[in-house]
Amino acid sequence: MPRHVRGFDTEAAHAHLARRDRKLGRWMRRIGPIEADPRWRGRFDPVDALARAILFQQLSGKAASTIVGRVEAAIGSKRLHFDTLGRIDDAALRACGVSGNKTLALRDLALRESRGEIPTLRQMAYLDNEEIIEALVPIRGIGRWTVEMMLMFRLGRPDVLPIDDLGVRKGAGIVDKAEQAPTPKALLERGERWGPYRTYASLYLWRIADSASEAATPTNRSQG
Repeated sequence: MPRHVRGFDTEAAHAHLARRDRKLGRWMRRIGPIEADPRWRGRFDPVDALARAILFQQLSGKAASTIVGRVEAAIGSKRLHFDTLGRIDDAALRACGVSGNKTLALRDLALRESRGEIPTLRQMAYLDNEEIIEALVPIRGIGRWTVEMMLMFRLGRPDVLPIDDLGVRKGAGIVDKAEQAPTPKALLERGERWGPYRTYASLYLWRIADSASEAATPTNRSQG
C-alpha cells in the first residue's frame, strides 16, 4: 500500500491546471500563485483537530477560541483527547460554553478514540481520501466537509474537491460565467479535468469567490 506524502508541488499543480482549463487559467494568472499551506509540514493530531473542529462549528472564531481556552483551562491541558476530556463532566463542559450537542459530539469522539476507531496520523498516511472520510464521518458532529478540510489543509492531500462547499461552487460559476453556481454533481463532473490537483483548484475557486464578494474578509475555512 503506497504512503501518502503530506503536501504537493504547487508549481506543478499550477502548470497542470493552467494547461487543462483555460478559463480557470486566466483567473489564476490574475490572482497569481498561491503558496503551499505551511501547516502541511507541521505536527498534526487528528483527534485534537476533530475536537477543535466540533467546538468551532457555527461560531465566530473569537467566540470559539474563548470556549476552547476555557475547556483547556478546565482539563489542564492543550490536548483534547479521551484522557484529558475525561477529567471533567458534562456540566463542567457546559459551564465552559459548550452546547449540549457539542458535548455529546466530544464524548462520542473520545469514546471512539478509546476504542481505537480513529486512525492515527501514521495510519492515515496509508489510507486514501475516501477511506479517511468513511472512518471519520460516523463521529457525531463530523460531516464530510469537515473531513475534507482536514484532508486539504492539514494532511495536504492534492486531489480533494469539496463539491458541497458554497464558495467553491460560486467560484466555479464565476469562472464559467454562469448565471448560477453549479450543483454539486455538475461541479464533480466539471472538476474531472483538474485532477490530480483538485485541492489547488479549490483554493483558486475560493479566492475567485472572495474577489467577487462584498465581504471585507474571506471566510476562514481551515482548521486551527
